Amino acid sequence: MAAIDKVKIIVVGDSGVGKTSLTHLICHQQPIGNPSWTVGCSVEVKLHEYKEGTPNQRRYFIELWDIGGSQNHQNTRSVFYNPTNGIILVHDLTNRKSQQNLQKWLQEVLNKDGNHSKSKSFDDFDPEQFVGSTQIPILVIATKFDLAAEVRSSVHRRSSTIAEECGADEIFLDCHQVRSLAAGSSSSVKLSRFFDKVIERRYYSAREGISPDKRRLPVYSSQYSPKFYHND
Repeated sequence: MAAIDKVKIIVVGDSGVGKTSLTHLICHQQPIGNPSWTVGCSVEVKLHEYKEGTPNQRRYFIELWDIGGSQNHQNTRSVFYNPTNGIILVHDLTNRKSQQNLQKWLQEVLNKDGNHSKSKSFDDFDPEQFVGSTQIPILVIATKFDLAAEVRSSVHRRSSTIAEECGADEIFLDCHQVRSLAAGSSSSVKLSRFFDKVIERRYYSAREGISPDKRRLPVYSSQYSPKFYHND
């Protein structure tokens, strides 16, 4: 039996935005009963059919690295960021600050190698510049859509600026409902398209004339089991 290749996707966002509930829903197709706070990092694994329904269909492992959002661990989280094949930025629709903080999370992940000054003002942060240099696929996910009735009428107006600047899709989810990612739904299609893009960048970009050497992040090789916990 041929080995199944894999990609590593970092899931980041403020504490309490629902990253653990999100990764559990994606990987197990059901809500988690009582999510606990993530200390350090938790890894969930999903089988994904790349280019499903086409002659190029192939199975891959998707590793979702749920990174704890506590500010107390800000200086130690970088150990989980290298390497990274894709980034999911998560914010809570009922917490506008968590949306505004997404650029800080993106900067933290992309600055892990020290190539950019950590003292640089976030007001001067240009996500498009970072994404253009790293070519890392990004997806923005807004959680707690069920609790955001008061903002639903303006939810599209409140779509994350960072998603627009990065040219990334944004998904609005209620992580307590399986139908949020039901097969064929727009959210499910966007998620699958994102996974395909991560796999394409990781394994097929060289065939399309993009030199792997021009990607700042190195090739990924996991040494971790599917369910990995680290206590800082």
